[in-house]
Amino acid sequence: MSLLHLAIIAPLLWAILVPLFYKSFRQIHTGWFVLPLPIILFIYFFSFISTTRHQAIVMETLNWIPSMGINFTAKVDGLGLLFALLITGIGALVILYSIYYLSKTKEKLNTFYTYLLLFMGAMLGVVLSDNLIVMYAFWELTSFSSFLLIGYWYHREKSRYGAQKSMIITVFGGLAMLGGIVLLHLMTGSFSITEIISQSQDIVSHSLFIPALLCVLLGAFTKSAQFPFHIWLPDAMEAPTPVSAYLHSATMVKAGIYLVARLTPVFAVDGLWVWLVAGFGIVTLFWGSFSAVKQTDLKSILAFSTVSQLGLIMSLLGVGAAALHFPGVKDNLYIVATTAAVFHLINHATFKGSLFMVAGIVDHETGTRDIRKLGGLMHFMPITFTIAIIGTFSMAGLPPFNGFLSKEMFFTGMLHVLELDLFNIQSVAILFPIIAWIASVFTFIYSMMLVFKTFTGKHQPEKLDKKPHEAPIGMLISPTILASLVIIIFFFPNSLLSENIISPALAAIFPSLLNTGTEFVTHIGIWHGPTPELFMTLGVIALGILLYLTFPKWRKVYKLFPDKLALNRLYDGIIDRSQSGSYRLTTSYMTGSIRSYLVYIFTFFIIILATSLVVKDAFKLDTVHVSSIGIYELLLALFVVIGAISTVFAKTRLASILLLGAVGYTVSLFYVLFRAPDLALTQLVIETVSVALFLVCFYHLPKLRKEDSRVRFKLTNALISVGVGVMVTLIALSAHSNKFFKSISQYYIENTYTEAAGKNMVNVILVDFRGFDTLFEITVLAIASLGIYGMIRLRLTRRDEE
Repeated sequence: MSLLHLAIIAPLLWAILVPLFYKSFRQIHTGWFVLPLPIILFIYFFSFISTTRHQAIVMETLNWIPSMGINFTAKVDGLGLLFALLITGIGALVILYSIYYLSKTKEKLNTFYTYLLLFMGAMLGVVLSDNLIVMYAFWELTSFSSFLLIGYWYHREKSRYGAQKSMIITVFGGLAMLGGIVLLHLMTGSFSITEIISQSQDIVSHSLFIPALLCVLLGAFTKSAQFPFHIWLPDAMEAPTPVSAYLHSATMVKAGIYLVARLTPVFAVDGLWVWLVAGFGIVTLFWGSFSAVKQTDLKSILAFSTVSQLGLIMSLLGVGAAALHFPGVKDNLYIVATTAAVFHLINHATFKGSLFMVAGIVDHETGTRDIRKLGGLMHFMPITFTIAIIGTFSMAGLPPFNGFLSKEMFFTGMLHVLELDLFNIQSVAILFPIIAWIASVFTFIYSMMLVFKTFTGKHQPEKLDKKPHEAPIGMLISPTILASLVIIIFFFPNSLLSENIISPALAAIFPSLLNTGTEFVTHIGIWHGPTPELFMTLGVIALGILLYLTFPKWRKVYKLFPDKLALNRLYDGIIDRSQSGSYRLTTSYMTGSIRSYLVYIFTFFIIILATSLVVKDAFKLDTVHVSSIGIYELLLALFVVIGAISTVFAKTRLASILLLGAVGYTVSLFYVLFRAPDLALTQLVIETVSVALFLVCFYHLPKLRKEDSRVRFKLTNALISVGVGVMVTLIALSAHSNKFFKSISQYYIENTYTEAAGKNMVNVILVDFRGFDTLFEITVLAIASLGIYGMIRLRLTRRDEE
């Protein structure tokens, strides 16, 4: 295993040690044990910058299932490194913040940090795996671990609801994505992303290409909370604030963004990818920003803000994907859109991470996140207020903060859509810059609401659960670092990011353009003069201020949307009807009657096997190798039949037990006739023990009533029993008659003594040739014995307590 593989699974291995540390050092906050890991990983991944900045790639392969083309191939290029740095860097700051946010006496920190490390390792696996099947395994692990994190406070109904909702929607998308992966493999014969990208031009005309494209996008849209699948993300805010800061600023929701960016070289050769990604992105941008304005909870505002920002990034990736359709253009206009997407991805992680932490601080120090109860906190929490100003102004796209730069580039990318001659729907292109501008206005409004309604205005101490005060210094370190990056990136975007992070990421997204003369050396300018983008920004600020000040007058517009048509109502309806329908279906056959269950089992047994015999034309009767049947075999067979039938018609349980035992003893006589004394002895022992156990149980059974002792003929039972008997007989005859291979018995005859030094063939087979089978059988019996012993002990204990 290489060091790169170890770095990916290190969080998963570290998670195993967390409970041990928590148990042994309760006086120390468990976060201090976890914190060094993401810092070390960040430093390790940071060392790859010198490699990726020259468009070089590092790949390490660990064989897993090579026969199926499934290997754990870790790949570090510009795109994977960008996400790895975000995952570990933001992860370190979140863990530091959580040390002061979560109480070591009130919270189960071992559980929290175990879940968090599972999630961190899963995300690293997603962004650094070159094999699609391995990536999918990590992808689903992110869904599972995020479910645990969101439902961390499982005693809260809303936490359980939010966790379940995120799990259902993202796993549904993940299964769709798996379908797309399988279709890609059918087209290319490979699970390697690198190899699939190299065949993109060959598979674009394949009949499975569009279905694969749609399945992959479904997985990406559900994970990155694109409309209409965004409804899980606001409910996920019930998680502890450190979880929200981590999942929704730099990791969980960015997985869908990563998938779209990574597979753009595969699918963007078709114009449908461009318009679907850009279209869903721009709709999500608008709906998220529009919905955020009406929220009153700080984390709810940030949740819908995240939805909106994810839509912004997605729309830029869609527009930027058009660059593949103009590979000969040296200064490709659409590269600007992808540059903006990558740049805003970084900016969003900085300002959104700090704002989530600010929301957590306000909640931690005041006892509420409701902006209707807050106000005037700037006098009590000046440092938190400063961080909030930096984060919200960056989110609103104001200078001198990094969000302003990427927002200007966003406007540039949307204006380039007007020049996009692709897929013959140019008339729709005009909507992109219009929706982008309107959404930016709403973004400005909710940004101002978030900061000013919380920190300015009238202080309302009577509505607060706590007396507000500034957070402890430990809780302020992480958001301060992120807020500082917001300003530093604005003034030094090129020296920090352009050549080191953004250009290598663009080269990874567009590997086919490297040989066409396309320049990936990006230059991010602060001032470009009086451009259309600048006037759009001034319009956003002017209209945004006006609408913010007059919000009480026009907020009634939200009541125009009926609740019955809400997507959350639709989701709840689907879940409720699914639960009630499955309950009715289950109760219809789960009657509690063993007889009913046996009827279902044996009926399907007959139908499936009979159908197989007919469809496959598998029935064959070959009497060439059948031995002659003697009088003793006929008599014994007659005794077995009589004993079995008599068991059914016996009027007492004791008679049934004795007759059943007689059947078993008669079968042992067959082994004697066939010269298999070992099997005969085994059968005799089993029957003796079985009869004895039946007689022991007989003592505890209730007495039969007179009506129970009467034997009544039941046609269903008769048909099923005859059908099972006939099917087993037909299968046995067919198996004996259809011999595709030589019997293995001759091998045992020749090798029993020479290989195992034993003369008793049966014993040698059981102990040597099939030793593992015997070992597993013994293990199963041991487990069953322990279970029975535990049940008996549990029952005795309950009796003692009573």
